[in-house]
Amino acid sequence: MADVANRYPENLSGKYYVDNQCIDCDLCRETAPSNFGRNDDGGYSYVFKQPTSPDEEKLCKEAMEGCPVEAIGDNGT
Repeated sequence: MADVANRYPENLSGKYYVDNQCIDCDLCRETAPSNFGRNDDGGYSYVFKQPTSPDEEKLCKEAMEGCPVEAIGDNGT
């Protein structure tokens, strides 16, 4: 389960975030490319845009549920 205390600083403030358990598998970026980006230097994903529509919310939730290491959380600030 993602831990908000371990969220990457690049995450935009809001509901969704990626923490330091990310293994850079690309699932979230493929599922919700309008919301998740990649830190190329660190090799991990982060939320660059919080969902602003029902479709984006659905895709972010799908990415969170599909994350193989549970690095995506939905209890951010």
